[in-house]
Amino acid sequence: MMNWVYWVSWMTFRCAYRSLFGCRIIGREHLVTDGPVLIAANHESFLDPPLIGSLYNDEIDYLARKTLFKGIGGPLLRGCNCIPVDQDHPDMASLKTIIHRLRDGNRVVVFPEGSRTLDGTIGRAQPGIGLVAVKSGALIQPVRICGARDALPRGSSRLRFARITVTIGPPFRLTAAESAAKGREDYQRIADRIMDTVKAL
Repeated sequence: MMNWVYWVSWMTFRCAYRSLFGCRIIGREHLVTDGPVLIAANHESFLDPPLIGSLYNDEIDYLARKTLFKGIGGPLLRGCNCIPVDQDHPDMASLKTIIHRLRDGNRVVVFPEGSRTLDGTIGRAQPGIGLVAVKSGALIQPVRICGARDALPRGSSRLRFARITVTIGPPFRLTAAESAAKGREDYQRIADRIMDTVKAL
């Protein structure tokens, strides 16, 4: 059962993506709907988090910039299972929260690049997702989004009608060697592999 805030948001966005953007889903058979899953996707637009959420029939967890939690936005974001993150100064508290959510059996969406693309290209992943993958041991679900930037690019408040395509790749786990990784360089290598998997979709 979804909480009412999540349900209203989920219904609104799911209908919008189908009716306004003709959202096309490729690889739906790869979507993992049970157990802890680290969902790794490229980041094109503010539309991305609810877009990924609309793929599922129950709740998942998201990350959101902590400045968005001020005022009325706070209760709404918390009602949508958002985890506050400081993009300018990432801290271990946020990463630990993500790891705990995964260990509790939840599915969490992470955008490895850390911010939305400016020119449409996929940027390099931050090492944080490598650390989360190692510490949580969760299954990794790669997802690639195309067209969301055309619909709502970074720096714009004007919504445009553009065709959005979401490609879901086969899930995978870290190798035994990767699962034993320690240190920033190792985490960066794992993050790069995860991002390369997304790019290949």
